[in-house]
Amino acid sequence: MAINVTRSSMPSYEEYCEEIRSIWDTVHLTNMGPIHNKLKAQVADYLGVANTELFVNGHLALYCALKALGLSGEIITTPFTFASTTNAIMQAGCEPVYCDIKADYTIDESKIEALITDRTCAILGVHVYGNICNVDAIDKIAKKYGLKVIYDAAHAFGVEYGGKGIGCYGDVSMFSFHATKVFHTIEGGCLTFSDPELSAKIALHRNFGICGEALECFGSNAKMNEFQAAMGICNLRHLDEELALRKAAFTRYDERLANVAGLTVLPVTEGIRQNYAYYPILVDKEVFGLDRDALAAKLAQHDIFARKYFYPLVSENNGFADDRTVSTPFAKAVSRQILCLPMYAQLTPDEVDLICDIILS
Repeated sequence: MAINVTRSSMPSYEEYCEEIRSIWDTVHLTNMGPIHNKLKAQVADYLGVANTELFVNGHLALYCALKALGLSGEIITTPFTFASTTNAIMQAGCEPVYCDIKADYTIDESKIEALITDRTCAILGVHVYGNICNVDAIDKIAKKYGLKVIYDAAHAFGVEYGGKGIGCYGDVSMFSFHATKVFHTIEGGCLTFSDPELSAKIALHRNFGICGEALECFGSNAKMNEFQAAMGICNLRHLDEELALRKAAFTRYDERLANVAGLTVLPVTEGIRQNYAYYPILVDKEVFGLDRDALAAKLAQHDIFARKYFYPLVSENNGFADDRTVSTPFAKAVSRQILCLPMYAQLTPDEVDLICDIILS
């Protein structure tokens, strides 16, 4: 049986059916129904945030955040991310300006200030693989220049820093609830934010720009439906157990691979509570003896499917480069060496050992 890079966690069939049973009584399928509202409260409580709004997916959540903040001009971000991050910036009418990353794969805060111009409106950091940006340093830079801070926290559900949920930092954070994530609602996402006045603006952009009978602005249809919300309620119920299983797989990988010459395992940010979302390795061909692509091919021969995540850089795709010739050499080098190994709650110790045995051979 194939071992894929990820596998979605699901509740039992009976548990999910019980959760959706009330829909046949209410006939409330979407538009912020009772199950949606129940999940919204539970997510806010789990993440430890003051305000949250749910969405049909994380991409539209991020787009609506940028629109609700009224941003225009340049947004400093990272090229080492999924296409959604840059897509949302450009769809919101803004321009991405790419900053290099550092050894933990997050945006290099020491290089942000050099990219700020009179057109810069925001910094959009990406919490990568569950590692978090230097939120303290970014906050200082943003306050110095009067910039908004948005975090793409698609990988960071449940991560805590400084005793607080990571969604408490910045002006807005976006979490993805896609089926491949630590916590999912099949498709879905949410925004967390500190300013309660943002809630109405976010809701406006989520619902076509309609308020009452008036069309107040251009908007999207980005509402989460009741069936998605029900899946989320079920999955949230079991999330701590899922994280414990992920931790076991993560720890076993570390035991087998952390000291292998030519391989670099995930350098975890100090002071955080992890969520064990991914297990990336960097493959140094000169030391290890194989390059990343050859290792991925060798694993595939055994029906083990790792992922070159993220490759290529967003900025290397046609139409996604910024107008400046901005050098991001470290991000480029990482994108050529990165390989995400299978990581999910159902991954057994024997399967982790099999993967490691093949790598070490």
